[in-house]
Amino acid sequence: MTELEPLENSAVSAASLPAEELLPETSEAGPQPAEATSSEESVPKAEFDQVKAERDQLIDRVARLQAEFENARKRGEREKVEFREYATGSVVEQFLPVLDNFELALKSTGNAHQLRSGVALIVKQMEEVLSKLQVTPVPAVGEEFDPRVHEALGSVERDDVPDQHVAEEIRRGYKLRERLLRPAMVRVAHNPKQTSE
Repeated sequence: MTELEPLENSAVSAASLPAEELLPETSEAGPQPAEATSSEESVPKAEFDQVKAERDQLIDRVARLQAEFENARKRGEREKVEFREYATGSVVEQFLPVLDNFELALKSTGNAHQLRSGVALIVKQMEEVLSKLQVTPVPAVGEEFDPRVHEALGSVERDDVPDQHVAEEIRRGYKLRERLLRPAMVRVAHNPKQTSE
């Protein structure tokens, strides 16, 4: 304990020192705080008003462009809906005579042969409408099976049709130009004569 006493006696508290000794020394040549001067550069009022007017014009222009963009977007959506409705309407309009003929066939009192020939005429009329719309049937019977346009429902053993060719069409497939609307449902031939060779 006697060793610590000289240290404690020599310790000087910060509170007992004068304020001048606590502050760091500063040289007269060192940086001095900037003094506020009345000679600060100021923007002339005319220039300030001009910049403010330009800013207001730009804000107004941006607001107008935003409104024009929003109106153009809404107009585009509205035109797209109107075009779709117009296109659908023109297609439906072409099918109305076909529907009329079906209704006439249902009201007819003819025999089965007359009814069948009437339905055949309606089918022909419908095919003409589809042809005008550039809808064409997918070639099926006798064609080589193509999984891109044919949907196989099974296979049948046939020796009069080449192997892996369409033997029967269950449901006709259709294309709109080059786009497949639905594949043709078919049965594919399995020719034992060709597979054994």
